Order: sequence, then structure tokens, then C-alpha cells
Amino acid sequence: MRTVLDLPGEPAVGELEDRKSVFIGAVCHVSGAAEALDFLAARRKADPKARHVCHCAIWGGDSAGPASLTGSDNAGSAHAGQGSGNLSEHMSDDGEPSGTAGKPILEVLRRNDMTDCIVTVTRYFGGILLGSGGLIRAYSSAASLALKAAKQAKITPARRLMVRVDYPRYERLKQLVEHSQGQVASEEFTDRVSLTIDLPADQQEAFTRSLTNLFNGQISPQDQGPTAFYQPL
Repeated sequence: MRTVLDLPGEPAVGELEDRKSVFIGAVCHVSGAAEALDFLAARRKADPKARHVCHCAIWGGDSAGPASLTGSDNAGSAHAGQGSGNLSEHMSDDGEPSGTAGKPILEVLRRNDMTDCIVTVTRYFGGILLGSGGLIRAYSSAASLALKAAKQAKITPARRLMVRVDYPRYERLKQLVEHSQGQVASEEFTDRVSLTIDLPADQQEAFTRSLTNLFNGQISPQDQGPTAFYQPL
């Protein structure tokens, strides 16, 4: 799956105009419902004169893990639930005709195999009704433009390991991590060096064998559980 790396404070933006209505799409990375709703509130505050601020947020699946959603930001027009692959979704038409805003944005995210992100589309009404078909096209296009402008990354399912080594072995361990396509998540330097390592899930077995061979079986990794990391596209 994919996500975006753009942060809530600096979202990627795409804009279009259709029959005098302006549609502004914005997308950023979120890890769950709370962050998504905070970003939605910020977009509404930034555009207080806009007629609608519609959105869809999606998270979970092959990422580090889904969060639970509680509540709805727009009673009667919001939808929250589990999508395919254990993805969680939250969307709202924000006063537009049912199914003409939130769902088209969701379909854009699904087509692009996205998770852990929110797309908002702010509409400034131009006085001309677009009809259901026109609204669907406009919201889809604005979401697509924002996503195209975003910094996208592939999500790699991973295992988090803890390895402790003496200082003379530190550099050799880091070289092995790099060779195994892993990433060092954190380091702690005390009487020994403690490394928290994220490895692609399919590399764990080979990494453990190489670690055993490199250090003559004197070092064993401690499995800390599943995680994920991002590879920019």
C-alpha cells in the first residue's frame, strides 16, 4: 500500500474551478481518527467562508495498525467503519447531496491503494448548480490533484527488533542492517549499544541467520513486534 508524507501543517494542495465554483483539495498523513479530525477542523477554520469542506480519511491495513474511530463530525452525513483489508474509513459530504463528495474522494484513495491519510476538498460555491454528476467529477478531480501533488511513499510491512552489541561490533551491525534493507529506528549508548531496528518482514529470517554467522551466535535479536516503514516513491 501507499501513503503520503506531507504533514498536517504543510499539506499537498490541488485546485480546480468548475462553473465558478472553486474546489481546493488538501491531503496529509494521519495515523488515525483523532489526527484526521484535527486536520479537518483546521481546514474548516482556515476557510470559514467556504460552503462545504468535505473529506475522506483512511488508515490501517498494511500500515503499523488501524486505530479505532469514535463519534462522527457531521451527524447524518458522515460514515465510519471498516473497509477492505481491515482499513478504517471516515468520510462526510458536509451538506452536499449524499454520495457526491465523500464517496468520490474515497474512491480516489482506493484506486491509488492509499492508507494513513486524509483528503479534504473545500468548495467555494459559485452560484451555479453542478448536479450530482458534476459534483462527483469535481470532488474526484480535486482529490486527485491534491494526491498528485503529494509526496507519496510505499508502506513496507516490517518487524521491529532490538539488538545489543559491544562498541567494537557496532559498525558491523549497522552495515548488516543496511545490507538487509532495514532502518535504525533508534540508538541508545550506555555500556553497550542498543539498536532498535525495523526490517522488511521478508528479511527477518535472513537477517537473523547473518547476525548469528557474523557474531558466532553470541548475539540474538529480540522481536518487538510488527511495524512498518516508508519508502519514498
